[in-house]
Amino acid sequence: MSDGTANGAHERTGLLSFTEDDDSRKVVDFTDWDEEDPRNWPKSRKLINVGIIALMAVLSPLASSMFTPGIAQIAQDLNSSPDQVVGATTGFVVFLGIGPLILAPLSETFGRRKLYLICFSIFALLQIPTALSPNIGTLIGVRSISGFFGSVGIANGGGTISDMFHPSQRAGIFGWYLLGPLLGPTLGPLLGGVFVQYLSWRWVFWFLTIICTFNTILGFLFLKESYAPTILETRKQKYEESEGGKFRIANQDDRPFWTKLISSMQRPLRILFTQPIVLTMAIWQAILFGTTYSLYTNFEAIYGSNGYYGFSTTQVGLVYLGPGLGFFICVWFIVPKIDTIYNHLTKKHGGEAKPEYRLPLANIGAVLIPISLFWFAWTVEYKVHWAVTVLSTVFFGLGQITILNTAQNYYIDSFQKYAASAIAAGAVFRSIVGGIVPLFATQLFQQVGYGWGVSTFAFTSLALSPAPLLFFYYGERIREAFAIDL
Repeated sequence: MSDGTANGAHERTGLLSFTEDDDSRKVVDFTDWDEEDPRNWPKSRKLINVGIIALMAVLSPLASSMFTPGIAQIAQDLNSSPDQVVGATTGFVVFLGIGPLILAPLSETFGRRKLYLICFSIFALLQIPTALSPNIGTLIGVRSISGFFGSVGIANGGGTISDMFHPSQRAGIFGWYLLGPLLGPTLGPLLGGVFVQYLSWRWVFWFLTIICTFNTILGFLFLKESYAPTILETRKQKYEESEGGKFRIANQDDRPFWTKLISSMQRPLRILFTQPIVLTMAIWQAILFGTTYSLYTNFEAIYGSNGYYGFSTTQVGLVYLGPGLGFFICVWFIVPKIDTIYNHLTKKHGGEAKPEYRLPLANIGAVLIPISLFWFAWTVEYKVHWAVTVLSTVFFGLGQITILNTAQNYYIDSFQKYAASAIAAGAVFRSIVGGIVPLFATQLFQQVGYGWGVSTFAFTSLALSPAPLLFFYYGERIREAFAIDL
């Protein structure tokens, strides 16, 4: 039996107990092998949940970049300029970052499943007016709103995985899930290029309507609630109806509903601006996303028919497979080692696990990101064979995944029950920067060339490269110095 002091979803204790304080209500909690505990679900059940939310996490970033091969076509069709069309990407990506600030804490109040289904249903429906956009204002406005609702997979995916998997098992699964936010922008232009070249840019959004609707239906049929407090709240209500009397869930927050809601809405920003490690890693991720979208929105100018290499629209789409290949290599060979190193260091230190044990492999990304960006910058500047330039993007993709994976796992281990809010704290910064920077990147490249233009991003990432090493040795001290009550 529990003594009523279990740590919510993360310490698995007794099913029912009487408290030893003045609160006479029975405590509802999970037993050690409770079948309703998401961490005790069969692996197949867990992977179905992961698959559905991973597809959500792929589709919204896919929508962010899928129409980029058709920028010129959209500008001509809607009587606007290419820069205005890029604004449709900016609006989408910025709201893709703002969304988690609201949707992540809401999932920690109302549960994961409800948020997934409501938000992704709206996201799927919003693809219809996007496809029918009569002018550039409508396109930018509707895409911005859809970015907000489409962020639900990014906002809550890490929290959902934390709900279902123990820390020693988490990184490998999380690595495959995390391909979504990066692989989406990579595959988007490849698929979009086919639609733009052979149909029209509007078919990009009809395709998104179909596939997002399909994923939403899968969610209604197969997605299960994984947030332990929500599951326990349902169990509590059943006990009260069937047995009478009063019950409470372990560590129940008895504050008024609106007080709890306001507190949860403030949580991501409190984490972001009071935790130096989270802020630093968020800035680093923001630079990576800003760099990624700046390069992606300029691939057509570099490789297209009017660029340095004279590729067709479909061929330009294939260039995006460079970083995609790096993503897969990293997830397949490197990301599983995050758990291996974490478990090794935990065992080495007498079974005491620390979030900092997730960070050693981030040093691979710290080295590869600036090297690959300098490589890309100057091979493009001097018009070296296209294969050499594309090869650099493979290593850029590899570096991205190592940094993003280690940072996200660090957030989850540090904040556990509020993992979704911690991830949202990093997501908002990276998405806003990732959305705004491309607006200025094109002008930068035009003024100073691709050599010095892309090198600007390389120098910035180089300045942050010591962060994983510093946080590995001093992270615990920093966390203790800036500890907050969430």
